[in-house]
Order: sequence, then C-alpha cells, then structure tokens
Amino acid sequence: MGFVVLEDNEDGAALADRVLGPMGSRIIPYDSGRPWLVGNWSEDELTLVDAGPRRIALVGHSRMDPALARRVLARASSLRDMDQLVRTLPGSFHFLAVLDGRVRAQGSLSTARQISYARIGARVVACDSPRPLAELAGAGLDEDVLALRMLTPAAPWPLRNRSVWSGVEQLPVGSWLEMGQGHSRPVRWWDPPAADKPLAEAARAVREALRDSVAVRARATGTISADLSGGMDSTSLCFLAADAGGELLTHHWQPLDDGNDDGFWAERAARHLPDARHLSTPRGSPWFVAATGRQESALGRAEAPLTWFRNHTQMASLAGRVAAEGSTVHLIGVGGDELFSTLPTQLWTLFHRRPLTSLPLLHRIRVGNRWRLPSMVRGLTDRTTFAQWLDSAARSIDGPPDRSSEIPLGWNAGVRMPPWATQEAVGIVRRLLRETASADPQPLDPVRDRHQLLEVVALAGCAVRELNSLPSETGVRWEAPFLDDRVLEAVLSLRIEDRVLRGRYKPLLATAMRGVVPSDILERRSKGEFSAEIYDGLRQNRGGLLELCESSRLARRGLVDPAVLRTRLLTPGPLARQLGVFEPTLAVEAWLRALGAHHEQHPLPAGEPQ
Repeated sequence: MGFVVLEDNEDGAALADRVLGPMGSRIIPYDSGRPWLVGNWSEDELTLVDAGPRRIALVGHSRMDPALARRVLARASSLRDMDQLVRTLPGSFHFLAVLDGRVRAQGSLSTARQISYARIGARVVACDSPRPLAELAGAGLDEDVLALRMLTPAAPWPLRNRSVWSGVEQLPVGSWLEMGQGHSRPVRWWDPPAADKPLAEAARAVREALRDSVAVRARATGTISADLSGGMDSTSLCFLAADAGGELLTHHWQPLDDGNDDGFWAERAARHLPDARHLSTPRGSPWFVAATGRQESALGRAEAPLTWFRNHTQMASLAGRVAAEGSTVHLIGVGGDELFSTLPTQLWTLFHRRPLTSLPLLHRIRVGNRWRLPSMVRGLTDRTTFAQWLDSAARSIDGPPDRSSEIPLGWNAGVRMPPWATQEAVGIVRRLLRETASADPQPLDPVRDRHQLLEVVALAGCAVRELNSLPSETGVRWEAPFLDDRVLEAVLSLRIEDRVLRGRYKPLLATAMRGVVPSDILERRSKGEFSAEIYDGLRQNRGGLLELCESSRLARRGLVDPAVLRTRLLTPGPLARQLGVFEPTLAVEAWLRALGAHHEQHPLPAGEPQ
C-alpha cells in the first residue's frame, strides 16, 4: 500500500503521470477531475466519503460513520473542524480531507503511519513515505542524518524526526499538513490529555480502545496472525483477537536462554486459546544476519536504515510463514513496554506532584534498587529545561556511558556516539544538538515522564513504519495496536499516583485486561531477556558483519573508523547493556550498501547516494 497527495492544479495533474505506475494505478480525483490521491490500496484499506466537492479518505485499519463524516464535511468552515471527528476514530490510519481547495493530510501520533512532504518543482506533494518523494525530486541523502542515526540509543526528539532524504520533511508528532496553491505548513492539532483519571477509569478506557484497535484489524481479514511471546503485551493482543471473531494464528519465537521463561508462559496462554492455530520457530534463528540476494534488494528499497535491523531477516521469514497460512495482518506487541512499564522519570513527576506524600514510596524504591541517596536527591531536584538538556547532551556525546549507579531522571537517557565514530561524525551531531537547543524547542509534553513516553512511542512507531516499508511478496503488514492514537490517549490519562505502584507489574494493562486474559496469565511477574540472541547473532554472523567494515560506506564519508568497529565486533564485551551500541551503525552501513546496489540497477534522477 502507498499513496501520494497532489494539489488541485495542472502541475499536480502533470505529476500524476510520473507517479502512476511506480506508486500504483488507483486514482481518487478532486471534484475538478484532477487527481487528488494516486497509489495502490485494497478495497478494505480505504473509506471514501464525499459531500459535494468536499471529501474525506480514511486509509488503513479504522472505522468511520459515513453519515457523521458527511455532516462534518457539510458544516466545516475550516480544516480544523475535522479535529473532533478524527478523535473518534479507532485503529491506525491516514486521514485525508479536501475542503474548499485546501487539503489536510495526517498520520498517527506514533508516526507508525506518517506523512512526508516535499516541494517538487513549484508544487508541494505529500506521501505516506519519504522515499517516493526523494525519487520524484531526484534528492540525495542528508549526510548529517547518517551521523545522527549512529547515536545510541537513538537521536532525541526532535532530531529523530528528521528525514534521511535531503529536502523531504516529516510531520512532527501531533500535527497535520495543510497544503494547496503551492504552499504547505504543519498545523499542531493534538495535545496530550490531562493525567487525572484513577486506575479503574483509565483501565476501562484502555480496554475499550484496545478492543476497537484489534477489532478493526480483524474485520479486514479472515485470518489474523499475532505474536504470542508469552509476555503480557502480545498475549493480551492474542486474546483480544480471539474475542474479535477472526481466525487466529499465533506465533512464538523460542528463546535461546534456558532462563528465559517466555516459552512456558506462551504454552500456558495457548492452552486457553484452543480454537487458534499455533506456530513456533525453534531456538537458534540468528540475529544480525547480513542481507543478501532478495533480502538485500528489499533492504535497498526501505525508506531509511532500519531501527530494528538486528532481526529484519527473521521477520521476513515469519511473514512468509503466516502468509502461507492465509494471514495478511500480523499483530505485534510493540508499544506495550513503552506505555505500561515504569519509567524512572515517573519518580521525578511523582515527587514534583506530591513532594511530601511520595517520600515513603520513593525511599522504598531507592532502597530496593540500591540507588545512592545523593544521586537520587540530585535527580529529583533537577529543574533542567528540555533545551538545556539538549545542550548538555551535545557536550557529552563522546564521553563514557553513564554509570549504572546514576538514576536516569532527566529528559532522556544519555545519548552517546559509538566508540568507532570519527571526530567528524561527533562534530556533526554535536552541532545539530546545539543548533536544536538554541532554537528552544518544546518537549512533547511539559512533564518529563510523559515526554519520554511519547518519545519512545514515536521511536517504536518509526521502527514499525520502516519495517512495513520493506517490499514483500507476501503482502503481510505488521500492525502494533498499542501504538494507536486512542490507546495512547487512554494510557496518558492515568494519574501519576496510579502509574507508580510498588510491587505491581504493568498495573494499568493488567487491570485493563482483567476478564479478557485469564487471571493466571496476568499473574506473571518475570520478563524475558534476549541478550543471548544478540551475542549469538554477533558470533554466528561475525564474518558477514566484518565484511561491512571493508570498503565501509560510512568510512568513505569520514563518519566511521572501520578498524575500531572491527575490533569491537571481535570483542563485544561482557555487559549485555552495552550491546545496543552496534545496531544503529550496522543498520546504516547495511542500508547504504543495499541502497547502492539497488541504484546501480535503478538509478535516481539526481543525487545518487554513493
């Protein structure tokens, strides 16, 4: 699936001739007859409603009352009058509207569905992916973003939202794009809801939002597949999918580590789903496989380096398996940890919201985690602004990792460049961070833990979008209901006092799923850990990964010292928490190689990446 949005003029009509074919052959016109949307989508992926020359197109998995949409269109005096309608829509979708010559285009809050836009000649064109716009414009790569993409764990907001393609913009979180007559601008329309609901009320909202999110996906397919890891997140989606009435197919990756009890809990959950079919992949399917042949060709057509590079070949294999069983939609539990786990910064918020009554709980948490009192006091009383934090991050990006004894109560965990980054790469990222800080950007939420939650949700949404941008013959789309707008809003409504509950694991999700997921499954207190898969993947694929150091595309750009990278790959170290430093760099390097191979056969009109 994919589409471009064109303006209602002769330039837009001329661009349609260039888009037809590469993007698809389906057209939805303006009232003038000129093309509005051009692309490729199935009948069940699009809902179109019109009221005279005005129209709404809903693309994706959702549900909309056509009569209500027509009333909104008829009464609207501006594109902003669509806000309330959008807030009622469940699922994951792009919302597109035409009103009196102006166009509104938006994706999801998590950016799992995103709108990118660029100026092509004298006109603005929008798209659900940046890659087609880059090819239309003959754009090359933004070299600065390649350095940014090496940051660990990831570039912070708002830099992470910067497109890897030069001249292509991506909408900020909570915004829609207004376009028409050669002009465009992002319009902020969404702000996080107040965090004022008690646990029981917020849990009801989460349950209904999740039920709707899964139902609109199950409705679109006869067979729906889903991960059944054994964790609370994916297990909840499986039971919701079973309740939605579709034919459920589950899949479980068997973990390498005997101490990982995910398999035990997955089997236990499967016994409560007797009507579902269950697939399993044996342990030993390696991570960090260097893509070759068809897989490399697909990687070279992805919109950007993959955030989830480590297991994208596994995901391609899984897509083939579930497609053979009749599934075109596969549910993944991504977003569950981000939304429902306890973040250290929630302690900061709790202290500033309830400075006296929170002290006993804060003391128990500090003692239980063996945190040093001076470190905790320093973190709780810190009032650094978001811009100040970005500036301090610029100073420390080439320093040693934060000590494990330091409590991460700032706006973000410490971001670092990898040890093989050159001084040129460090200088680029430091400059970008300082330039961003000097503009005094606003955080995604004024409260630290909610900003952090929205940031990691946007990172997860980006990862899902990148994975779906990989071309596949299977037609399987990865769907993450936890990242849907209505689910996110319901989670954010929970008051901080009920988010930080001592001795309870994911209390909001557990409460929401009571009566949906069997109680014995909700009682799980452990969590699977996958450092064994990382070590094994690095070991089994060491040869292929070392080849990435030879004639490195990043080294050609002066961003990586390949000798240092090679040494680190040979001696990754004993601490599992330090293994994540490899993935961003390997993802960029592998993507650049695949991109170069792809463009040797299909060159861009200009700006060919070398």
